[in-house]
Amino acid sequence: MVSRRSLLQASGAALAAGGPGRGLPNPAGAAESAAARPLLPSFGRPTHLDVADVSTLDGHDQLLLTTLQGVVNRRRPRLYFNFDSGDVDLRWLPGTGATVTRHDHATDLVRRYRDDVRGAVLYDPGVPDSVNIATTLAGLENAVAATADRARDHGLATVADLRGRFDADDVLATYRWQLDHLFPRCTPTLLAGLPPTRTVRADGVQWRELAREAERVRDSSNRQVRTFDLSTELTGEDGVYLRFQDSYGDDGWGASVGSVEVKADGQVVASFAPGTDAETPYLFDGVNSSMGGDANRFCDGGGYFIYRFTAPAGTRELVAEVDVWNQYLVTATTTAPTRVEPFPYFRDYAVASRAMVVWLPPTGETGKLLDEIFSRVEPTTPYAGWFSNDVAGEWGGVDRASQHGIEVVPADFYMNGTVHAGVPAKVSSKVRPRPKSTLRNRVYLTLTFGEGDNVQYCQRHMRDIWDDPKRGAVPVNWTVSPLLADIGPALLAYYQKTATGNDLLIAGPSGAGYTYAGSWPEKALDAYTALTGRFLRRTGLDLVYAYNPRNAAGDGWVPFDERVVRSYRDHTQLRGIIQSWETGDLQIRSAGLPVIGNFFPQGKAAEYRDGLLKHIKDWDGGSPLFIAGAVNAWSWTPGDVAELGELLGDPFEIVRGDVFFDLLNRAGSREG
Repeated sequence: MVSRRSLLQASGAALAAGGPGRGLPNPAGAAESAAARPLLPSFGRPTHLDVADVSTLDGHDQLLLTTLQGVVNRRRPRLYFNFDSGDVDLRWLPGTGATVTRHDHATDLVRRYRDDVRGAVLYDPGVPDSVNIATTLAGLENAVAATADRARDHGLATVADLRGRFDADDVLATYRWQLDHLFPRCTPTLLAGLPPTRTVRADGVQWRELAREAERVRDSSNRQVRTFDLSTELTGEDGVYLRFQDSYGDDGWGASVGSVEVKADGQVVASFAPGTDAETPYLFDGVNSSMGGDANRFCDGGGYFIYRFTAPAGTRELVAEVDVWNQYLVTATTTAPTRVEPFPYFRDYAVASRAMVVWLPPTGETGKLLDEIFSRVEPTTPYAGWFSNDVAGEWGGVDRASQHGIEVVPADFYMNGTVHAGVPAKVSSKVRPRPKSTLRNRVYLTLTFGEGDNVQYCQRHMRDIWDDPKRGAVPVNWTVSPLLADIGPALLAYYQKTATGNDLLIAGPSGAGYTYAGSWPEKALDAYTALTGRFLRRTGLDLVYAYNPRNAAGDGWVPFDERVVRSYRDHTQLRGIIQSWETGDLQIRSAGLPVIGNFFPQGKAAEYRDGLLKHIKDWDGGSPLFIAGAVNAWSWTPGDVAELGELLGDPFEIVRGDVFFDLLNRAGSREG
């Protein structure tokens, strides 16, 4: 959403308390007393970097190199990698100010820096979670994480051998062992949550389209059991792969499946409901999907899920009967479409920080163990990385963290963090001058790109859409993480320096780290808002886009109560809060601070405009109307925002967020 410097830098809790004590922090003025201590660590200024492309390497080699990077860069940042086929990592490279030596073969750097490490911690390829245990040990032992074969190929001594130590089916025992044996040696100021493996798409796979919903259906009105003939795929030796995707990737209502039954020559060979034990043998790849409230599996945007079925020898006809609805795209193939390998990202930062790395679904027994881990650290300690189970994992994981006074830093795809945290940059603390405005009986619309709490988004996707030449044509708010002041100051400074007059940076959910403030313990909440206030003052941000817990039904958000808003008011410079709400029918002034719920129409510009027009159909024009519009950062670009601006005429006026809240306050005073 996604560490220490010399291992002596204070955590958020110690920072807020002004000292290393283990009690609850004293919030009043506490953040200011430790203003010089970063929440997230840096490892020194990079002056010379050995740079290599690792985008074509598999996960095993990337894991070895990123853990090497963590050990080497802890002393002084010297290694920098390009991780993908795009050039985002290389676009940020000049801003480091370091001289650069480029290397054609990244793995040659293992030999170059072999004397910086004690050897290798060998993980067990048959036990995915051993990758995380190996990463934790690598940080503690100044070692790399590697397979036995790669350690041998690079001449690395064995520091620890995890093969055969853990049971792949007993995740609880694996992480319980780590908590009992390794956590006492780890930094108490940072927790890391990283998936042990990733799914990589195989090249050259040909998919046959079976069905596609051509209409934008979002209300389950097209739900029915559909029959898909898979007989063509019976020629494959590896079984049949059935994939479900979103036929429209821009509005969040992709394929949803309620049941599956597969028949071979009329005989049932598979029958299950999603989320049950009966599904497990057939779910080939479900990491890019989620479970819904109707015991359904669904995927949105670029997500997907894949089932694999095998038929008895000699089968002539294979059909799948699937209860499916919304915007589905169904395809089939005979070729294994993906492979599983270690997840290598952000491990340099975890290793350099000596953080404990976990991956525990925030439900059931694993959720209880996660609770125990959170209880071992001070309030406002950051949990950097992410949670399993996609959206459901996000809601459950962030809420569990919030209940323990832990803020989340979405960072699982944040690359070269050990370098970027140390790049010196002048982050402006000045609040942007607010354009003059006249309050009229208009519909005032402010548009906000979300996802800015996610530091990897700020590093990667935001840079791509920020570079759109249409940026600046229409006023828009860009959420960013104020924690970039610690973990990527040059990134934040770049956005500040290159912003046009129509670009306003605001804090992403929900300030100094992603959290649900309403779930924070009474004694810890002020520590979080004090921490947020300190980072807002450092970064010149005075608006926040914030989240609160979901309601009991899971279909909406709980509005901020006066306790939460008062805490923000007392400890920050905020002029207002945009709360995630989606329906746009929340507008309160609690504890003297305006809070407005966002409005999130679906689709691109034309459909978004239609949603706005429907939303204001009862407005009589006798007073100003205020709408905080949400923009999908993953599917929209500044070009789409510019198109919306062209489509919206009278009575709409699009304004920056600071102007928006100024007018909102003036309208409230006029009504009073």
